[in-house]
Amino acid sequence: MKGLPKVAARLTHPLPKVGRTPADVVHHENKWRLLRYRPRPAGPAYRTPVLMVPSLINRWYILDLMPGKSLVEWLVGQGHDVFMLDWGRPGPEDRYLSFDDVCDRYLGRAVRIAARSGERGQTHLLGYCMGGTLTAIHTAAHPDRVASLVQLAAPVAFHDDGLLSVWTRTRTFDVRAIVSACGIVPPQLTQGAFQMLRPTLTLTKAAYLLDRQWDDPALDGFLAMERWGNDNVSIPGEFYRRYIQELYRDDALVQGTFALSGRPVHLEAIRCPVLNVTFENDNIVPSSSAAALGDHISSTDQTHLHLAGGHVGAVVSSRAMRTLWPQLSEFWAARDGAAARPPARIGVSRAG
Repeated sequence: MKGLPKVAARLTHPLPKVGRTPADVVHHENKWRLLRYRPRPAGPAYRTPVLMVPSLINRWYILDLMPGKSLVEWLVGQGHDVFMLDWGRPGPEDRYLSFDDVCDRYLGRAVRIAARSGERGQTHLLGYCMGGTLTAIHTAAHPDRVASLVQLAAPVAFHDDGLLSVWTRTRTFDVRAIVSACGIVPPQLTQGAFQMLRPTLTLTKAAYLLDRQWDDPALDGFLAMERWGNDNVSIPGEFYRRYIQELYRDDALVQGTFALSGRPVHLEAIRCPVLNVTFENDNIVPSSSAAALGDHISSTDQTHLHLAGGHVGAVVSSRAMRTLWPQLSEFWAARDGAAARPPARIGVSRAG
């Protein structure tokens, strides 16, 4: 255990700073805010902005982790005009914040603001994990301002064999009792659920630290990820109740029985170009849950990209920089204007 003093000393240093790509807050409401990243010196190269929508459970900066490991930083460098929706930290006063408040009103305002900044009056939408579920629902209900939809590990069909789906559908998982007792769902519940999926993860992380004890950049990246992974936030109780009951338990989205602010949500209303990204070793969102989107939308321009890796690492790893990031940029670049839209492209693309 010669490496333990080195690791211990490194862990006493300040945690790496995260979310460092320069940005301005262009809208702020309740706990959430909309960030617009400052363009590269040469200015944006594309006419249509990109709006990123992360999960409500995790913090937004996983997509802007740290210099050299930031998808946002890289996209800005490629000339994209990037917006980010930061959901903030709900408090006890937000216990009655509804699914409609979040997915229709808040997300809708972010879409309208981002869309107004582009020449076409539209924005590309990228949704990650639960954020992808929200963007799919919003796009189906309000397709006009969405130029294209990118889904990163975004659950759509919830009746799968994954542990989260099985657990939330058990008779002993009483979502109403949880919401009634807690008001807002504490991060310890979601954090515990994720740890349940990989009970040996703590030991795996310890081995990683010892193996890379002399590699300061690797340790910085590890600690930045740990900071993000332990920075979960509370979920508004009313939002959570409906999310679990109607999506996980009733599978209402693919059944065609879901509604947003009273408006029926039918996935076949999605006709814009779609890039759906799934990951081979995703233990949080099984690839079958995310890939099901392609069976329910009407888009003639849709691509399913299936990549190696897990739910988080596949988005911020060095492999992601070589595979996922360039393909995202190329997808948006090819669809920057109506005249530039490529022929229909349907199928599965796999990359390692």
